[in-house]
Amino acid sequence: MQENILPRPSQPAASLSTLSSRVLGLANLGLAVIDSKHRIVLWNQWMASHSGLSASRVQGSELFELFEDLRGQRIEQAIHSALQNGTAASLPHGLNRAPFPLYPAGTWGGERMEQAVSVTPFTEGKEKYCLIEVSNVSSTMGRERQLRVQAEALRAQSYVDGLTGIANRRHFDVALSRELKRASRNDAPLSLLLMDIDSFKAYNDHFGHQQGDACLTLVAEAFAATLQRPADLAARYGGEEFAAVLPDTDLAQAQIVAEAIRARVAALDVPHAPAAVHPNVTLSIGVATFDKTQLNDAAAMLGAADRALYVAKKAGRNCVIVGTPPDQPSPPAA
Repeated sequence: MQENILPRPSQPAASLSTLSSRVLGLANLGLAVIDSKHRIVLWNQWMASHSGLSASRVQGSELFELFEDLRGQRIEQAIHSALQNGTAASLPHGLNRAPFPLYPAGTWGGERMEQAVSVTPFTEGKEKYCLIEVSNVSSTMGRERQLRVQAEALRAQSYVDGLTGIANRRHFDVALSRELKRASRNDAPLSLLLMDIDSFKAYNDHFGHQQGDACLTLVAEAFAATLQRPADLAARYGGEEFAAVLPDTDLAQAQIVAEAIRARVAALDVPHAPAAVHPNVTLSIGVATFDKTQLNDAAAMLGAADRALYVAKKAGRNCVIVGTPPDQPSPPAA
């Protein structure tokens, strides 16, 4: 009987060392190995391409003599710990974004690529080594920064009134709450203005809602331009109502600001509807000032300013009234 002889598998075309060299050359990350004396014993093609230093040039060199700016950095501590204690480490990107002088291939200058670096100890026989892996995370970090910028832009938009471009009600509520806490903590003055475009329904009915929106925007721009300090907040409170938060502003100062706003809007000389009380567009304004005993929270201050605004309307509109606690009468129009 004839014996069946299975064919023997062919031998690999390339030796293991050749294959390893090929893989190291194709790796899309930096690989470097240093010995216990910090000498470079392996430097793959990726590291050569991005540093401008070939493997033959760096092998045998002491890492921290070749790259002196690595001294004192987190990576020096990680390598020392890996070789001495056998501790692996991944370096936080935020601490040192570009430890190695690595650049886009072929440039070797300008802005360094941002890097993620890991350090892994290992032994070969009795000799200790350290593997350093370097990844290019520039594009990832760039996308993350872009996403953060977009998120900030969206957050900013959520605090802006879409029609007038000034702060919206949400922003106003946050600002008033913050400033009330600060005023209470520091015993600092704080004032609030509530204002309303007089006879705005008549304006809308006569000129139409598109022209009404244009009027709202024009008044908002004039009102906001009157506030000169960065800490002051101009906001659209709702509909044709506007509000201002004035930190470090006492009652007398708030009345001056309110009168300046009233006068500036009146000076626009925007023609009003025939059914309006005044021939041109005007504002009525209510003023409330922080008081530790009574006007000491948002509801109390808003209530006082709203009552003052109501009195201003009753007093003929186009005027400024100071708000008081519920049990006190409001002063006459300014």
